[in-house]
Amino acid sequence: MNASPIASRLQSLRAAMAREGVAAVVVPSADPHLSEYLPPRWQARERYSGFTGSAGTLVVTATGGGLWTDSRYFSQAEAELAGSGLPLMKLNVAHTPEHVAWLAEHLETGDMVAVAGDSLSVAGAENLAKKLEAVGATLRTDLDLPGAAWDDRPARPSAPVFAHGAPFATVERADKLRHVRTAMRKAGATHHLLSSLDDIAWLTNLRGADVEYNPVFLAHLLIGDAGATLFVDAAKVAADVKAALAADGISLADYATAASAIAALPDEATLLYDPARVVVALLEGVPASVKHVRAANPSTAQKARKTPEELDHIRDAMRRDGAALVRAFRRIETGLAAGEPLTELDVDTIVREARAAQTGFVGESFSTIAGYEANGALPHYRATEAGFSALAAKGLLLVDSGGQYLGGTTDITRMLALGPVTDEQRRDSTLVLKGMIALSRARFPKGASGPQLDALARAPLWAAGMDFGHGTGHGVGYFLNVHEGPHSIRPPVAGGALVPLETGMITSIEPGLYKPGRHGIRHENLAVVTQADSTEFGEFYAFETLTLCPFDRRTLEPRLLEPSERAWLDDYHATVRAALSPLLDGADREWLEWHCAPL
Repeated sequence: MNASPIASRLQSLRAAMAREGVAAVVVPSADPHLSEYLPPRWQARERYSGFTGSAGTLVVTATGGGLWTDSRYFSQAEAELAGSGLPLMKLNVAHTPEHVAWLAEHLETGDMVAVAGDSLSVAGAENLAKKLEAVGATLRTDLDLPGAAWDDRPARPSAPVFAHGAPFATVERADKLRHVRTAMRKAGATHHLLSSLDDIAWLTNLRGADVEYNPVFLAHLLIGDAGATLFVDAAKVAADVKAALAADGISLADYATAASAIAALPDEATLLYDPARVVVALLEGVPASVKHVRAANPSTAQKARKTPEELDHIRDAMRRDGAALVRAFRRIETGLAAGEPLTELDVDTIVREARAAQTGFVGESFSTIAGYEANGALPHYRATEAGFSALAAKGLLLVDSGGQYLGGTTDITRMLALGPVTDEQRRDSTLVLKGMIALSRARFPKGASGPQLDALARAPLWAAGMDFGHGTGHGVGYFLNVHEGPHSIRPPVAGGALVPLETGMITSIEPGLYKPGRHGIRHENLAVVTQADSTEFGEFYAFETLTLCPFDRRTLEPRLLEPSERAWLDDYHATVRAALSPLLDGADREWLEWHCAPL
């Protein structure tokens, strides 16, 4: 976007603010389900700032404001904000206050701050209101000023809802609901409200396409002692799906009626909900007599622990995904060798086409990151028609991509040597791989959490005086969101929850290193937590690597690897070769054999 439409939109927003007597508007990256990827209707932050990243918060005042985002997006945001009049506010950088602290510094007694209540969590609203009260300001969540000033605002998405059935749905919907109701009774709750789309899709064994890359559908779910109500646009649900839901005690109601239905709860009700995953607008009408139980959704932890049957499907999806990437990477290599004029956009297309040829493929799990040389140093880089690089027969190509299959969700990053690479690039790539290997080989006691393990992946970089700014691992769904909680592997955060890693949980392992203007490195596999052994000190867990695709040995400096690290890489490549060879033939199998040869 250029500055002109952004300036015009900000002018309209500020006019709406003046009419309502609002001193500041906060526009988070959120929808009524607090999703990571947003349907166009709720992409207000992008509309009024021009910043297209998936994470960020916009603050607009009568004469200023700013856009807050993290280090993954600094370079991108600086370019996209140019000419908007909105400064980039770098999160987690010294002397840069977070947006709530910034507001507190710039507001006066009696000022009013507005945030659309359908885009702000209950916990977020409480925190913001408390901080504003301390400086004499107030919060309003009943005003959607960005929406009011949006003349051509898109409608809600209307993609069909479909059943995720046998053999892939390995646990019956009724059994999942029974587990949730057991947790409700233990918590003393008569009702449970869910708005998180991944939880709803998993619980109901349904999928959709309302959110790009995530096979979910817009809905709220209210579970009672006996029945449940799914608030969804009924036209999206076919008659056979409705009948199957009804057989399990789930009735349908219009999506827009969720708040009024919750407001009609009986006086003696006790409502369980996660204040971090439900928007404040849904609960504003709840009767004062209704008791509240604030806790994590019971389904979140349950769906994070994949069943043995689900893991079998996931392993099969990994084999097909790995075979697709072998074909794609060989095509890129041979195309360059033949003088074909390839670009980062072509990489995106080639990878997508290779996956689409696989049985059970539904779509991509996120937008492919194909960063050549310096573009690889932008962790969330995306080549577009407006800006991309041509490939050459030299240097490094970072490819971070993933697929949605009926039997699982994949996410993998590989570095490809397109020709000669520098000593510095090989050293950096090897140090990052050493961190990945260290974490992949970890043994840890039951009860350990991701933040306790994070340093294992960073230690080789730290020893060289280097680090990376993003987390090391995120949870992954089962034909669901590529980023799912409750667990993660990241540096400890003050006040952050330490969620124990449990068997069946899938996590990415993806250390990186980024040198702006030069190159970026990231190696990524998905792994599942498994039982390792039991000793006099208790139970110990380990990781089983699920991803199946060779690392490009030409990006490495083998002399920097310890014998045990070389053995891990050779063993991994032997596993990859055995798993993928039956799915490949001809030149593709030869490519695989060459790349899986021992160091």
